Amino acid sequence: MSVENLIGQVDWEKGGGVVPVVVQDTEGNVLTLAYTDAEALRRTLETGYAHYYSRSQGRVRMKGEVSGNVQVVREVRIDCDNDAILLVVEPRGPACHTGNYSCFYRKLGEPERVLPMDYSLTILRELEELIRKRREEPVEGSYTSKLFAEGRERVYKKFGEEAVEVLVAESREGIVYETADMLYHLLVLLAYNNIPLGEVMAELRRRRG
Repeated sequence: MSVENLIGQVDWEKGGGVVPVVVQDTEGNVLTLAYTDAEALRRTLETGYAHYYSRSQGRVRMKGEVSGNVQVVREVRIDCDNDAILLVVEPRGPACHTGNYSCFYRKLGEPERVLPMDYSLTILRELEELIRKRREEPVEGSYTSKLFAEGRERVYKKFGEEAVEVLVAESREGIVYETADMLYHLLVLLAYNNIPLGEVMAELRRRRG
C-alpha cells in the first residue's frame, strides 16, 4: 500500500488535522505522547525516523534533530477509531527533554528529575553516529564494519587492548594517541550493546548531582 493510502486511513478531521501519537520502545515501555499531522506521518513513513508535529512551534520536526536522540521506527499502528497512532521505536538516546529515558519517569506528585545532556564534545557525537551507521549499513573495507561482523568477543577484546595501551603509554603524546583509540573502541562497544553515549553522560551527571 502506498504512503498516501496509509496516511488516508487516519481520521484527521476529528482532531483538526492533528492526532495524538503514543510512542513506545520495542519492549513495550511508553516513552512519550506526541502529535502528528499528515506531513509528519509522511516523513515518518518515508524515512523510517520518527517525525512529529510541534504544536508550540507550529511545524514538523524530526525527533532528535538537535539532540541527536533520534527514534528509529519499527512499527506504526492505528487505533480502532482511526484517530490515534502508536509508534513502536528503537530509541537512540533519551526520549525526554529532561534527559530521562521516558517522559513518564515519575509518579504523580514526585519531583522532576532533570539530567542535562552535554554534547559539547561534538566530535564524540559525530563519531558515535558514524559508528552506528557502519553497524546498520556495513561498508566494504571499513574497519568499524569489520569489528561488528567479527562479533562480541572481538569488540570487547579490542577495547581491552586499547585500555591497556593507555596504561603503558610512556609519553604525553602517547597517552593522547592511545586514549583516542580507546574512546573510539568504547563507542564501538556501546553501539554493539545499543547503548547511546547520552545514557553514560546522564549517569555521570546523576552522580555529580
